[in-house]
Amino acid sequence: MISPLDGIGPDQLNIESLIHRAEKEEIAELIFALNPNIQGDTTIYYLQKKLAAVASTRGQSIRITTIARGIAFGGELEYADEMTLGRSLQNRLPVENYVSRS
Repeated sequence: MISPLDGIGPDQLNIESLIHRAEKEEIAELIFALNPNIQGDTTIYYLQKKLAAVASTRGQSIRITTIARGIAFGGELEYADEMTLGRSLQNRLPVENYVSRS
């Protein structure tokens, strides 16, 4: 992940191979599973901008998504920080989506 404080920029990552693959293949969606922190968000933002440029030159779009974020199923609320709790609230689901009916 991009982490300027640790001296890791885009050049230290293997991003160019992803960009080249996106240029060669017709990709509808990329799903990222990065840490839900500022470094992960920065990396996704950077990749989104790079991939949008590739897609626009081909006259298409690439959907960029991430895995769900928030409190893990079965997780304890007392261990959730403010950011995690906030994301859990933003991505909340109706009870009908996960409670099975017998």
